[in-house]
This record gives sequence, structure tokens and C-alpha cells, in this order.
Amino acid sequence: MRFEEKLKTLSQEEIWQEYCGFLDLSMEEYMQIQNRLMEEQISLWSNCPLGQRFLKGKKITSIDEFRKEVPLTSYGDYADVLLQKQGSMLPDEPIIWIQTTWEGGHHPVKVAPYTKSMLDTYRNNVLACMILTTAREKGKFDLKAKDTFLYALAPLPYATGLFPLALNDEIEIDFLPPVKEAVKMSFSERNVLGFKMGMKRGIDFFFGLGSVAYFVSLSVAAMGSGGSGGKTGLKKISPAMLVRLLKAKHICKKEGRDLMPKDLFKPKGFVVAGTDNNSYKDDLERLWGIRPMELFAGTEPSCIGTETWTKNGMYFFPDTCFYEFIPEKEMERSLDDPSYQPKTYLMNEVIPGEKYELVLSVLKGGAFVRYRVGDVYRCVGLENAEDDTKIPRFHYIDRIPTVIDIAGFTRVTEYSIRSAIELSRLEIEEWVAMKEYNEEKRPLLHLYVEMSPKALMSQAISKEILREHLSVYFKYVDQDYKDLKRILGVDPLKITILKCGTFAEYQKRSGKKLRKINPSKYDVMELLQTEESVDLWYQYRGGGEL
Repeated sequence: MRFEEKLKTLSQEEIWQEYCGFLDLSMEEYMQIQNRLMEEQISLWSNCPLGQRFLKGKKITSIDEFRKEVPLTSYGDYADVLLQKQGSMLPDEPIIWIQTTWEGGHHPVKVAPYTKSMLDTYRNNVLACMILTTAREKGKFDLKAKDTFLYALAPLPYATGLFPLALNDEIEIDFLPPVKEAVKMSFSERNVLGFKMGMKRGIDFFFGLGSVAYFVSLSVAAMGSGGSGGKTGLKKISPAMLVRLLKAKHICKKEGRDLMPKDLFKPKGFVVAGTDNNSYKDDLERLWGIRPMELFAGTEPSCIGTETWTKNGMYFFPDTCFYEFIPEKEMERSLDDPSYQPKTYLMNEVIPGEKYELVLSVLKGGAFVRYRVGDVYRCVGLENAEDDTKIPRFHYIDRIPTVIDIAGFTRVTEYSIRSAIELSRLEIEEWVAMKEYNEEKRPLLHLYVEMSPKALMSQAISKEILREHLSVYFKYVDQDYKDLKRILGVDPLKITILKCGTFAEYQKRSGKKLRKINPSKYDVMELLQTEESVDLWYQYRGGGEL
């Protein structure tokens, strides 16, 4: 029975229990589901050619044995099979392949296979998210056929392109604009048409990356300054919306502020995904009058977690992946020493307040096992009276420290920065990169650089010149960085030029080299303190003036 039919024939309580019942599980019941599904997955995976390549003839009979014998994996362990889409090597037949960026400038894309069982689970969990985002209390929700949905998602082959397909299999949702039209449009064209259609029909749901949702929301101000097309545009607005628009303009003029989405629309549900959502949630709530609910999904694992009506931490779906957690200290040690195999803990072993790198084994015939997806979470509690739950909940923190993810768009690594510097031919002798936040809590890439004495002598080097040069090459090396500028109008690069010899003096005093990407904030503080004491004339040994 399709979800749309269930809405007509079943009670809200029955529907809630079917899709959101995992929130009522005890820790023991949750782990029973995890273990049962993982045992099924081990059987499938161990007997396929991909699994045999890892196991080398060994027979695995338990989850404990599996965790001992199978090392933690990364995409490189699967790349030769998956990039060629060798479905015959996998535990189950892929129905669709989803794509995303692997590492800008180094590996253009990575792809992930989805089986029919994975898609069935994804569809059910997406419906759970739709139910929860409209809920204001446990068991009560507001979702019906023909609800309108502002389309702010990347189309297939990206993971968010699955979202409308999954929903339309179960319930008729009116996307604004329709998906078949939206996939042929540029981002700005979709944005404009979506709001125009929303002015006629209203907007019941809005889903996008937090950064994209914020950017799209700001465009509503244009409607208050004639951006909706003047008298011609007003003819296309429904009478009820026209009254609301005129009233909203009057209020905005009186209050001396721009038009906001909440002045025009009353969405039932608002969902954000991706990284850096905490940088945008407060502003999005101010703009829309409703706080967005966060979910987490990725290309390799699909949709794995969601917040509830309280919007105070995410719960992981028990039937999508088998979850393991690397404690922060173990993660840091493994990043410093790639040969080290960090310890992992299960869902019933996590500790409130601790940060963990997430490790996933994709269930239902998935290809990835013990996979370091590259995301860090903090456990914020094992029970929650407000949600009436008895399973752990988490806040998403960020990507692992060796990756700088800006607003869910670009994943900057040591390789991509080295490539941009080499292509630019700027004589940068030393550098480190940090993810930082400006006064508005927006993420940025802060590059601390030390130029060669020769470069400083031969030309006037300023932060502006460096920033301009490096931005050009970042866009060349990393398409996602280019999209960040093109779609959001943001160039997140910030440059600080340090005195010659600062890095060498820091290493001499501390006895260690800084990690290139996201070194400790305390180490960067020491680096800047070192710079204050560096004597340029002493450090430069080539003679002459700087």
C-alpha cells in the first residue's frame, strides 16, 4: 500500500508507529535490529567477489570476528570496482549509481551503488523525516497528498536527486518547479521559478543544504522591491497571496526591514542537510518563522539520521547502516599515523559529550563495510525526556580534521591546496590551512602563508594579490569551489601572511611540524606568537633589504 493510501485508511498513530517507531526502541531492541541486519549483510558480503578480496578465503561467523578480521576502509579500497560499476562483484545487484565529488583536483568523482532493498529503506526513512518535520509533538503530524515542496536540491546523479523520486513513489507531492523541468534549469532559474510558483500556490515544505536554503531565502527580499515582475508579476499571484504580499510590504515598510519568507509563506516542514547548518539555522528560523529540522545523508550510506520535532540532536536509523564510532583521540592518532588501526565502539558503548568519527557498514546488500565516511559527531545524550527516547542522539560537528568542508560545497584537502599553490607559481614556502568562522558565523578557509624572501624582495605581495591569485586556481582545481562562488556568491578564502622564518622558528621551539590542514588551534596560536618575536633581518640570510 502506498503511503498516500495509508493516510486515508490508517490512523496517525499507526502510521507514526510504522515510520517513526524506531524512536521508541530501547537500547537493547535497537542493537538487536543492528546485529540481525549486520549478520545478514556479513553473509551477503563475505560470499561476493568484493568481500572475498578483503577476506582472502577466511570464513566469518560473527560480528565480533568481522570487526577483528576486516580493517577500516576508505573509498580507495573500492575505487577500481565501483568506478567501473562492476555490479557482479558486489553483494547484491545495484539498481542505481549515485555520484559525488571524491577529492577536488585529485580524484574527480566517486560513485556508490544502491540496491533495491537499500532504496526501499531510504524511501521509508525519507517519509519518516517528512512526518517528523511537520510534527509539533509525538504522534501528531501534517502531511498530505498535493503538498507543495520548494525544490532546492541537486538533481541525479547526486544523492539529493533520489529524494523526489522516493517521495513520488509513495505520495503525490507538487515540487516547485516540477522535477522534470527543474533538472533542466540553472540553480538561479529554479530559484526564481520556484518562488513564483510558491506565490500562486504557497509553500508547504522546503528542503536544501543549510547554506543554499539561506541564499535562496534572501532572494525573497527582491519581491519587496519590485523583483517579482511589477504589475505583470502581480497578475500571476493568487488573490489570497496578493493580499498577504501587500500587507507584508506595508509591515516591512513600517518596520524598516526587507521582506522575509515568513511574511508570505507558512511552511509545515523545513529540512536542512549537509555541513555547517549550525551557521545558518538561527538566521533561517528568523527568516521563515520555523526552525529547520536537520537530517544527515551521504552518497555512500544514503539517509542515516534525523532530528525530531524538538530539533535537539539526531538519531540514527537502525536499518540503514551498522554503526561504529572512533573516539576523537583514536581518530587523531590514526590521522597522524595512517598505519595505526583505531579502536571502534558500538552504538550501545558511546559516551555523552565525546566526539566520534563515524564508521559505517551499509546494510541491505551495500558495498561499503567498516567505511570511514569522514564525518565527526558528538554524542549529546543516551536518553531524552523531551523526545521520550532511550537511544543515543548526536550533533553533527564537521568533516574529519584533514578535510575543510565549506557550506556543504567544497572539500579542501592538502592535495588541492598544494595543487593550487603549484599552479599559481606563487613563491609560498610554508603554509597551513584552518577552517574558521567570521563574525556572522559563516565558514571560511583561512590560509596562513609564509612567502620566500626572494618573492618579497622582487614584488609587492599583499593579501589581496595572494587571495586573487589563489582563488583563481582553487576554482580551476576544485569544481565545487567554483560552484560555491557561482551559486552562493561566496569566496571563503582569507589570507594571513606571516613573516619569513616563522615556521622554522616555531618548529625549532616546539620540536614539531604543524599538520597542514586544521592543526590544533593552540598550535596556531603558538605559531602567531612565534611570528611576533621573529626578527626579519636575522632570519633573512641572503643579504640586502626586504
